[in-house]
This record gives sequence, C-alpha cells and structure tokens, in this order.
Amino acid sequence: MATTAHTIDPGDLPRAMLDIATSLNDWVIILPIVLCLMGGAFLLLVREWRGAQLGLTLVFLAAIAALEAQLFVRVLTDGPIAMTMGNWLPPFGITFAVDVLGAGFALAATIATIVVVISYSADTMQREVRYGFYSLIMLLLAGVTGAFLTGDLFNLYVWFEVMLIASFGLMIIGGRKIQLDGAVKYGFLNFLATTFFLIGLGYLYGLIGTLNMADIARVASQTNSPAMIAVAGLFLLAFGMKAAAFPLNAWLPASYHTPDAAISALFGGLLTKVGAYALLRTMVLMMPAAREVLDPVITTIAVATLLLGPMGAMAQTNLRRAVGFIVIGGIGSVMAGIAISGLFGVAGGGLYAIHSMLTMTALYLVAGMIEQVTGTDDIRRMGGIYRASSGLSILFLVLVFASAGLPPFLGFWPKLLLLQGALLDNDGLLVAAILINSLFTSIAGARIWAHVFWRNGREGEAPNAINPDLKPVAAAVKRPTIFASAVLVALILFLGLRPNILLESAQIAAVGLVHPDRYTAAVNLEVPDK
Repeated sequence: MATTAHTIDPGDLPRAMLDIATSLNDWVIILPIVLCLMGGAFLLLVREWRGAQLGLTLVFLAAIAALEAQLFVRVLTDGPIAMTMGNWLPPFGITFAVDVLGAGFALAATIATIVVVISYSADTMQREVRYGFYSLIMLLLAGVTGAFLTGDLFNLYVWFEVMLIASFGLMIIGGRKIQLDGAVKYGFLNFLATTFFLIGLGYLYGLIGTLNMADIARVASQTNSPAMIAVAGLFLLAFGMKAAAFPLNAWLPASYHTPDAAISALFGGLLTKVGAYALLRTMVLMMPAAREVLDPVITTIAVATLLLGPMGAMAQTNLRRAVGFIVIGGIGSVMAGIAISGLFGVAGGGLYAIHSMLTMTALYLVAGMIEQVTGTDDIRRMGGIYRASSGLSILFLVLVFASAGLPPFLGFWPKLLLLQGALLDNDGLLVAAILINSLFTSIAGARIWAHVFWRNGREGEAPNAINPDLKPVAAAVKRPTIFASAVLVALILFLGLRPNILLESAQIAAVGLVHPDRYTAAVNLEVPDK
C-alpha cells in the first residue's frame, strides 16, 4: 500500500488503511527488488540452460536499471516517495521510502553489476554457471538494492543478511583454500558487525518504540540523551565495520583479493558502499544530535582511514590487495562527509560513494585483466605491459587519477565539495587529510603503474630483461572484458567532464538528509516544530 504526503488522524487509521490504494506508478519503488529476487530464482531453476544464463541475466539487469533510472528521475523531480507493505500505515508497517540518495545508489549499483556481468561472465565465470553464479549475483543485488530503498531499520538488517548470504556463496565459488580463508575473515567480521547492529536496533526500539527511518528522524533527531548517543555509537561501530573504516578494516584486503576478479569487482564496488550509505542515513538523517556529540570520534576515524588506506596500498605486493587499500581510503572520504555534516560535506560524501562504486569496480576489473596478461597477482613479477598494451596502461592510470580525486575525472568533484565543507567548518585537520589522501593515493597508484607497466621485466632482473610471462592481450583477455571495462572508464571520464547532473543531484540529496521534512512527509509523518 502506498502513502502520500499528508497526515492521518490516529482515529481514522482503520478507514485510511482501507481507502488508500497503491497506484501502478508506485510499484516502481519495489519492482527492482522483486525483479532481482524473481530473476535469481528463475535463473536457478534453469541453471542447466548454460548458454542462455548470461543473456537472461542481462535482460533482468537491463529491466532493473530502466526502473531505477525512472525512479531516480521521479524523485529528483517530485521529491521522495514511499510505499508501505500490507494494510498498516507508518510507522507500523514495513515501509520502502526512496529519495535521491537511495535511488542514485541503487542505479549506480546496477550499472556496476551490468558491467561486471558483461566483462567477466563471458570468460572466467562461465565454468561456474553450474554453481548458480548468476543467481547469486541477482541475490546480492537484491540485498544491496533493498538496503538502498528501504525505509525501515529492521528491514535494512534483513537486506544486510540477504547480501551476506549471497556474498559468502560468491566468495567460495571455486573452493580454493585461499578463498575459504578469505571467507572466514570476511564472514567473522561481518557477522560481528551485524550483531552490533541488531543490538542497537533492540535498544533503539526500547527507547523510542519505532524503527521506521522517517519516524526516527521525526522523534529522535533532537534527542542527545546518553542512551541515544550509545545507540548511535553502536550503529557507527557496526556500519563502520561493514564499510571497512579504520580501525576495523583489515578484513577487506585480506578477503577481497581471494575470489575471481569479477567477484572482487562486485564486492569492491558494492558492499562497502552499503555500509557507507547506512552511516549517511543514520548519522545525518536520523540521529543528527547524537552525531554532533560523536563528531570527534567520527573525525578521528575519517582522518585515520583517509591516510592509512593509501599508505597500506603503497606497502602491498599483491595487486588486488593494493586496490583493496585504495577502496578503504575512499571510505575515509565518505566518513569525512559525515564528520563535516553540513550540506557540502554530506553532498561530497554521498557523491564520493557513487564515484567509488563505479571507479572501484572498474579498477578491480582492470586489475583482473593485468593478472590474466601476466599470469600472476604479484606486482614484483609483473612488468612490461605498457609495451604489450598501452591501452590497458591508460585505463589503469585514468582510474588511479580518478581514485585520487584529480581533475578532470569524476573523483575530483566530491573531493572539491568535501574541501568546501571542511573550509566552511574551519576544520583544518580534515582539509589536510583530504589533500594528503589525494597525494598518497596518487603515489600508491603511480608506484603500481611504474612496476606493472613502465618497468620492462620482473623485479631483481636486468633493466633491459623482457618479462617472459607476458601473454598477448588479445589472447589472454576476451573482447567483452576489454569492451565493458573501457565503457565504464569512459563513463567515469564523461561524468568528470560533465558533472552538473551529479552535482545537482548530490546537493538535493544532501538537503533531503539534513532537512528531512519532505522525506518524513512522504511517509505520512510530520517533523515536529523545532
């Protein structure tokens, strides 16, 4: 049952529950999730049709992307919309509430998934069709999309669980010992984070009697009692672990490099951003008063994550482990946006997360191509790829610059918004950390590029020795892989050169988080007078 932006007297609830019907146009709110779940189930049923699995998956993903694009345009134009399941109005029913932030995250996640499916399912993943690879991808996207579109905190917990089930399955496909080791590390920390989240949910419900996000924003936004601060601290711990923020980030580089590169790309692009999204939603929209009390802690976490992420990348010899540390450094930028909290900070943090979804997905895909060309994941045994493929070296360098936030690439604009917000707050520490992060990320990426592409051969050999393990790119990498990765890099470059729509959308999303009146009204609730 859908709700509209008006209030209902409690005495009229039974009549209102019967009178308000869901229009066909409002079903678009949940159709992306429904298609993900139904598509995954259908693909599992027809898993013996191995030749049709890729095509069917792309059909489902294209339909999901079209629905999410329509949803994004609608909320950008008309404001947030909501839909409540069953015959119970908010805050009693299960609500899906969509604003610009949630719709933008969902659309970016689907785009990244489409690119990964095109890129690698035509090659390394085909042998895994019998294990339900495509079904697990659809289930993973269902969890991610549900987390972005839900309007209820307990429902967010449910979508976290869906996402975790799918990610465990994807991580262990292949059954290699290193994958099982990575899955144990990944699973233990994420289960621990989910436990903290569930404890926080119980305390929050005991304090204010609701888990509806709009109702929490309405009731708890001005509450900075010690109990509410403790709940906010639990959420900060749980979502910070899931986002791989300092100091609980070691699980990411220890696990994301273990599966095939396609799965690494999905994880690096999508999973940590769900934690970042949950932090933006809870700290800024629902608990701004508690966030202000926790601001020194959030600032410390942001600065440490910004600096230690790229520093970890500098010290790595495994290519995808190094990329994992670059992912962590990017999470520091989102944390900085939460620490700044003003419109520029929130807009910058949200936009950086969108940028990171696309850029980190592409970076893992390119890293996978490098491993295929060289036959190794050890940076010390790579070298000479520039001679073999200048195009691959250009793709990697563009993504490094985008990750560092250098102009004219997409990552520059969220960094600029973050710097504007930090300067307005007179927060010199965050300004320095953001700038140093860009410098360190550039150094880490340039080091990898020099070792992998510019150097002729392997480490320790004569300067003119040619790497004997290099394979021709055309023979080592399938055309769909190169094409899909190049298209995603081109999109990142295009959005960096034409950022107006993203900048405007990020600012609208930030206003919706900082001033949630329209969001709560869409869920049939009102914000009390301040």
